[in-house]
Amino acid sequence: MKSLGSTVEDILLNLPDDRLEPFTKLHEIIVKNLPNGFEAAISYGGLGYVVPHKLYPAGYHCKPEEPLPFAGIASQKASINFYHMGIYADPSLLQWFVSEYPKHSRQKLDMGKSCVRFTKLEEIPYQLIAELMKKISPEEWIATYEKNLVPKPRKK
Repeated sequence: MKSLGSTVEDILLNLPDDRLEPFTKLHEIIVKNLPNGFEAAISYGGLGYVVPHKLYPAGYHCKPEEPLPFAGIASQKASINFYHMGIYADPSLLQWFVSEYPKHSRQKLDMGKSCVRFTKLEEIPYQLIAELMKKISPEEWIATYEKNLVPKPRKK
């Protein structure tokens, strides 16, 4: 489900009533705990937290005109989804998150590679998300991203 809006404010204003409070609170927690350098932005049609071009001019390798994605949130049909590329790219960070999750939420962890789905909105682990957001600076994320970026083989 693509977010309705072309700015961060538009997305927040166009949320369904039952999602407004938890989604806004999640956004505020993320922004409050983002290390300096990351910015809230529209990323892939949703609300994202990115390394802007002024810090990483190369942008995202799939779409260089887009800033480097780091995290995001989206209101989906049955859940609010939280995306964090650090837990996808760093196995030790993933292990930390998975081990900490049950200490912060009674909801069973429903997770894909970088996506955590919250179906019980009252069980969103805001404090855990706050801690997670503080764990990687933009410079560390750029280094991790570049280390994991596999160059495409050249055609002969």
